[in-house]
Formats: sequence, structure tokens, C-alpha cells
Amino acid sequence: MTGSPTNGPGRAPSANGPAPTSANSPGQASFAALREQLHEAATAFADGPGALEGILLGMVDDVDRAVREPLEIFPVCHHSPASALAMARRLREKQPKVVYLELCEDMAPLLDELRNCRLPVAVQAFASDVDGFPAEWAPLSVVAPITEASAEYQAVAYALDTPGVELVLVDRSSDHVFQWDDRHGERTPQEPSAPADGVPEPEAALHGEAVGVEIGDLRPRFAELEEHLLRHGKVRHWSEWWHQYVEVPLGDSDHEAYRQVMFLVGSLFRRLAPGDGDRVRVDEDRERYMWTRIREHLAAGGADPEDCLYVCGAFHAASRVEEFGVAGSGPFTISPRSATTWQHGLIPSSHTAIEAQFGLAPGSVSIAATQWAKNLKRTRVQPYRLAGQDGAKKPRAAKKPRAAKKAAPAVATPPPEAAEDQLSGFLRRPPVLDTLDEAELLGWSVDIVRAARRSGYLASTADAIAVFETSILLAGMRDRAKPTPYDFQDAAITCIEKDAVPGRRDVRRLVEIMMGGDRIGRVGYDALPPLARDVHDRLAPLELKLQRGVQRALLDMRSRPELGACSDVLWMLRRLMPHGAARPIMGERKLGERSIQESWDLALGTHQRALIELGYEGVSIEQVLEQRLRRDAYGPRATAAGVLAAVEDATLYLGSRRLADELGARALEVLAAERTVDGAPKVLRRVRGLLAYYRTAEPVLPPWVESFVKAGYAHYCTLLPTAFTDEDATVGQVAAMLGFLFSMESLALSLGCDRAQLELAVAQSRPTDPERTALLWAAQVQLGALSRAELRERCGELLANPMVVPAYPRYLSGFVHALVPVPGLADVVVEAVSNAFGRLPDPVLLPWLPSLITTLRAGAADLAPVLIREAGRIFPARLAALDTWVPPWREAPEDGAPGGARMRAAGGGSRGAALLFAHPGTLDAIAGLLGCDGTWAAPDGEPAVPAGAVLTARHPDAASAWEALLSGA
Repeated sequence: MTGSPTNGPGRAPSANGPAPTSANSPGQASFAALREQLHEAATAFADGPGALEGILLGMVDDVDRAVREPLEIFPVCHHSPASALAMARRLREKQPKVVYLELCEDMAPLLDELRNCRLPVAVQAFASDVDGFPAEWAPLSVVAPITEASAEYQAVAYALDTPGVELVLVDRSSDHVFQWDDRHGERTPQEPSAPADGVPEPEAALHGEAVGVEIGDLRPRFAELEEHLLRHGKVRHWSEWWHQYVEVPLGDSDHEAYRQVMFLVGSLFRRLAPGDGDRVRVDEDRERYMWTRIREHLAAGGADPEDCLYVCGAFHAASRVEEFGVAGSGPFTISPRSATTWQHGLIPSSHTAIEAQFGLAPGSVSIAATQWAKNLKRTRVQPYRLAGQDGAKKPRAAKKPRAAKKAAPAVATPPPEAAEDQLSGFLRRPPVLDTLDEAELLGWSVDIVRAARRSGYLASTADAIAVFETSILLAGMRDRAKPTPYDFQDAAITCIEKDAVPGRRDVRRLVEIMMGGDRIGRVGYDALPPLARDVHDRLAPLELKLQRGVQRALLDMRSRPELGACSDVLWMLRRLMPHGAARPIMGERKLGERSIQESWDLALGTHQRALIELGYEGVSIEQVLEQRLRRDAYGPRATAAGVLAAVEDATLYLGSRRLADELGARALEVLAAERTVDGAPKVLRRVRGLLAYYRTAEPVLPPWVESFVKAGYAHYCTLLPTAFTDEDATVGQVAAMLGFLFSMESLALSLGCDRAQLELAVAQSRPTDPERTALLWAAQVQLGALSRAELRERCGELLANPMVVPAYPRYLSGFVHALVPVPGLADVVVEAVSNAFGRLPDPVLLPWLPSLITTLRAGAADLAPVLIREAGRIFPARLAALDTWVPPWREAPEDGAPGGARMRAAGGGSRGAALLFAHPGTLDAIAGLLGCDGTWAAPDGEPAVPAGAVLTARHPDAASAWEALLSGA
């Protein structure tokens, strides 16, 4: 890519090398004492000046350079209450006219919608159709979570609600996030810690698979350094170390001390970043990008850098690229965006989701929110909140004169080059015990015992006292001046949980919830995309609330016909959204069937992110559903069964005959291109359902259905001989092919197909395994090439052969699968099973009985009910009748009317023969239609027998059915 920032000219020196300094630098005098102390420390610990001194003094140079920048840089840490507090203070003092914020520049139009949401929420950029990126990356998603206890929210609230203030986002666009991302630099720094009970919280998945963009990723990238800090700080994870040694001390520091400390920390982590890897290059390119955008805006708008504020992560504030500062001169070319179309919106977030996204310790964001509230109460700082936001107070009239103050010169502050050294005093200041912590700790102890009792723990007042004392004890063992929330969490687990968790949540999770860990954001109605608002408007008759949790909706379309439209919306949402968002409790929707009463469990608030992402695909759910059906039908992995499912959904949910016909024609194309029979069972089920629907709902079959049946008949006839011997094809798939051929035979023949093609395909089939052999015998019976009597004889021969008896269960499995194409063989299958139990001795029967059960369960579980019903029809209903019961297949044929013996041998009955002679004209007409020509023949001494009598031998069940109909009449 020409001009790519990753390999463009003008790259800064290595991130591990010291920055060049000047002996007469204006900031040398300000940090002279600190430089001398660090020089002495480097000499003592490293046996003389060298690499360590270069790192330590280079850190001071980085701080000096950032402090002297004319455009004030405000370093922050992501979701840090100390950064948010310092930001609120500085904004009220400085009143900047322009705020440059480290956030994706294409997310700017969404920030004003934050006032319609309840934090935490995440600003999202989403792209489902990618152009310029690998297809396997799709869908692309970038999120930037925002909490109230974050410096970026304070800056956004100030800029949007203060007249005359401009907010400019200067970080790379969402498109550049993936242009520069080789799937290494933007991933979570560590896997999020699993809950103690091993059950992941559903709130942790609110961001999905999105790439997270944060302001101020302050975490050591040097593993040995982080391990050293955790070990000597006597903490378990980085979040606890940051809270104890940086977050709490910075809460009481002034503006200059805060800036210098954050610059120092950012410089330390930057200089100790390992190597010159991809992540470091991406960080440097981000810094070049942001400073380039800042200089472009200053040149275009003519703003004075003294009236501007640049909010960025402390890691980027200590940058040493040539483009750094408003006077930077390094060449940098911003590559153009790809052709991918990006959609933007707000999605709900949670503390747990943020922790999982960025690899933070469980409960760390909740503890930060508690620390934020504590800082506000202690310092009485008035934070910024967007007007109209949930929970925000109305602005007071007394705050209006601040506009004049903003236009006036800022509060007198020393010039940047004369900044005083605040680091020396801050680093040597001992921690101060807050007297309010004792009362706060006591309140926590009481609250956790109350929460534990509600969750099933046998906790009491004594446990509250134990938690209080143990928290102080743990803090003392860890050399802390006061217990931290992490000490309290450990103490609560020790004193309350012990060795058992009686409820769904353990004590660790209860502490997180008590600290605000179950706080989940919500996107307001006005901030939703048009599709989501349309869904809520169409579901308004149900009177549902826009909230999380499961809500029950009852729809009685008989008394309230207007609820039918709500039912349509709910069924489409069930098709489009994740499982559980819309779950029917009562009622169903099938082709040709609609319920008059329905009951639903709806969790649209819980799955608000999925509903919002639907809005990125279209303006209505009908449009989104149609697009998805087309995408499934025309995708590279489309199958005939999948396209038929799309046809069914188009008919079922959209009622679109036009779309159904289009997708049906596509199903015909896909079927013709398939060379395997993997989807034959699904194709058979879909085609049968669609045929049954169109035959009852339409006057004629759609043309695509006729073409599909005709092409499918020829297609499966061609593949049948190969499928019988293909090891990859299962017996169920071959049975489904035969089921399609036999069930669609009448329609296919009426459309011009030749039955000889099926007969040749069956004749050419040469299966070798028992299951497919039995299936072939059933097909031959259906075609008339094998009589039922001959099939019974073959089954008897199998039982009489000791070498074949062990494989008999597999033959039975094939017969059971044969019920799909030839359901009339149910009595023969029952007979085959009964003969096996009656003829085989126990030493032979018992060994293969488990094999029979497992074979039928694995391969023909859905067909077992057919056998059970047939057995219930054949066998006597009472045990007493079993002694005198004779199986139908062992009954001796009776001589009666002419042709009766032949009919009974074929399975017919004498009553059906009587019906035949009572109505000879009807049978003759049917015989003529079926092409059974012949003359009347009369044996000696018997009356004449019609030539159509031969039909009763072929179709004895039809004769019995006629008799039942007439006798009932």
C-alpha cells in the first residue's frame, strides 16, 4: 500500500532508546533535583552510570518534553476515577475552546446520543460486508466503551453541553484499526479471569467479538516488570497494583503533579516495551496520526493552542515520534480508507464486559466506580454530565456566566517551560490514612453479610465483625496503610464462603455486585437505529418496557386482532435474533397454520446489542430478513436444502410469493450442481412440506415446484446406484433419496418423467452391506420386482443361516429406514422382528439384542414410533388374549370367492373380495385408468371374474379401505 504509515518515511527512533536532550534545555532547571536523585540511584544500583541511567533520565526528558508542549496534553488512564476527577477539575479551571480526544474520528456523530443512554455503553462501528479485508474477518466490529468514571466522558459532556466548545476526535478511523491490525496488536493483553465458580457471566459477552479501543492502556508490556511490581507490591493482579499505588495517591494530587506522574508512568512503560514489534509500530503510527489531525485542525480553524486541550492515554503522551507537538515536522501520509461500508451505533455495555474486553481483573471497573463516587464526595468536585441523561440533574442558572469566563484569559498559570518539579515531592510523600475508610469498611462488612444471607449463606453479625477485622489484618500483612476493596474482597471470601457455595453466586461475585459489578448500560429509545425504534413501535400494543430481563407477553388474536401484527414481528425476531431474545411458550407457526393465541418470553432489553446490530443491516426487519435469505441462498456454501428452507421462511414470515419463486428457482440451480446426497433427508422433508402447502393454499403448483420435482427425480435417479455403494453416504441419505423418488413419482410422471429411469437405477444398484441390501429389497418390492412373499422368504433365510444371524440387526435397521420410501412395509418389519424373537434361542438372541437396540436408536430413532403403532395394531391389546393369538402372517389362507386365495396370499382379505364383486363397474373403471387390460375369465363351475380383480392382489389395502368407507356409510 503506497504511503502506508507502517513503512512510511520519517519514523522516530526506537522506542527503547533514550530521547535526545539538550544541555541548555528550558526544562533542565525544573527537574534538576530529580535528575540528580535518579543519577545517584542509577550509580548505586547499577554499579555506575549506563543503561539504567539512560532509561531513568530519559523518563525525565519525556516528562519535560510533554510538560513544555504549548498544546496542553492531558494524560489519562482508561476508566480511571483519578483521571476523571482531574479532568473535571481542569476543565472547570481552563475552560478550553477545543478538546482533542483520542477516539476513532468516525465515531464523532454518535457522541451526542450518549445523553439518551444510561452508562455504561459502548460506541460501535460495525461492518458486515467487507471490501478490502479478508473475508474471514467479517463481520468487523470496533467498540469504545464509556463509563461515567472515565476522563473521556467528562471531556465529551463538557464539550457537548458548553456553548462555543468544539470536540474533535483525532484517533485513527475504525477502518484504519483493521488496516493496521494483523491480529496481534489489537487483541486483549491477557485472557480475562474466569469467575471463581467457573460459570461465565452473560454480561461479559455484551461486546461480542468486537475489537476494543481504549484511551490509556497503561499496563507493563514487559512481563518481568509486571511480575516484579506484583510481587513486591503484595498484590495478585495489575488492577490491584494500579489502584493501590497510583489511583488512590493521585486522587488528592493537584493538576501539575497528576500530569507529571502520568507522564512518568507512560514513559516508563513505553521505554520498557519489548522490542520493536507490531504493537509498538501501531502505537507510534497512532501518535503520528493524531498529531497530524491536530495540526490540520489548528491550521484550518486558526485556534490558539493555548485554548486547546489534548486528551490522550499516558502511554501516547510520552511519545517521541518526530510528529509530536504542534511544531512537529515529521512526514506522515494517512492512507485512504477501504471501500468497506461502516455502520455506527451505541450498544449497551457493562462493567463485566469491559473487564473481559481489556483483560482487567474481575471487579476492577466496579471498584473504580466506587472510588469515583468516594472521590466526588470527599473533594466536592462537580462532575460534568450530559443534559437529559438518565439521572442527570438540570443545570443551574448560576452557571450561565461561565461563558464569559471561558472567553477571558484562563486562570493565570506558569508558562509551560517554567513548570515546577512536582514528581520529587510526590514520589517521597508517605500515604495518608483516610479516617472515613473505617466507617466505609464497616458499611461494606454489613452489606456483604446482608447480600450473603439473601444468597443462602449462613452469615451473621459475627461474620460482619470477622470480615471487618480480617480486612484490617490483611492490609497490615501487605504493608498497606488502609484496607483496599481487594483486601475486603479476600476477607469476605475467607470469613463467609468457607468451603461451600449454596447459591448461584459466590462471595467474590457478591462483592463485585455490591460495588456495582452488575451495572449494565442501556441505550435509550431516541439513540436506537430506525429498525430498533420501528420494532418497539410495532410492539407497543404489548405494553412492554425497554428494560433488561424476561417479560411475558400474552397475545389473544381472537379478541384483539391488532395483535396479529405483533405476532408477525415476534416470529421474525425469533428468526433473526439469538436464542432467548424471543421465545414462544405457547403457539406455533407452520406453513398453512397460524395460532389464535400465543404466549412469549421476551428479553429484547437483554439482547439489545443484537437488535441494534440488526439496524446496521436495514431499516426494517422485513428488509433484513429478505437480505439474509438472499445471502443464504446465493452464498458460496448454499445447499438445495438450505435454499428450500429460505423458500419456506419467505413464505412463512414474509408471505412473499415473488421472493419464494425467486428462491425456488435458485434451489433448482443448486440441486443440479450438487454431486453428493448429504442433503437428501432435508430436501425430502422441505419438499414434502412445501408441496402439501401449495396443494392446499394455491389453485395450481408454482412452476418452480414442478421443475424442481422433475429435475430432482432425474437427479436422484442418476445418483442412486453410486449412493448405494458410496461409503460416505449413510443409509438414511439413501433412504431419503428413495423417499423422494417414490413420493414424487406420480407428480414426476405426470410432468413427463420416465419410470424406466428409476427401474434401471434400482436394477444397477449393488449394495454390499446389510442395511443397504435391506433397503434395496424394499425398493424392489415397491417397484414390483420383488413380491412381499419373496421378501418374507429372504428374511426367513437370514434367520436360518447361523453365519448371518449376528448381522441380522443391521438388516432390521435397513428395513426400518425403508419405511421412509415404502411406509407400507411396516407390517413386514414388525413380522421380521417378531420372527427373530420367536425363532432364535436365547444364547443367540441375547448377545445381539443390545446391538439391535443401539442400532435402531442411532440410525432410526425417528422411525421407531411407526413400528410401535404398527405393532400395537397387530398384537392383541390384552395379555390374556396372547395365548390364543395367531400372528396374521401365520394364518392359513381361506378358499372362497374366485381369486380370493390369490388375494389373501398377497395380504388382502375376503371382505375386500366381497366388496369387489359387489361393485364390479368401479373396479373395471380404475383398471382401465391404470392400464390393466384383459378379458373376462370364468373358471369351470364359477361365475365370471372381472379382469380388474388382479388389482386386489396388488393393492389389498385399497380394497379394505373401500369396504370400510362403504360400510361406514
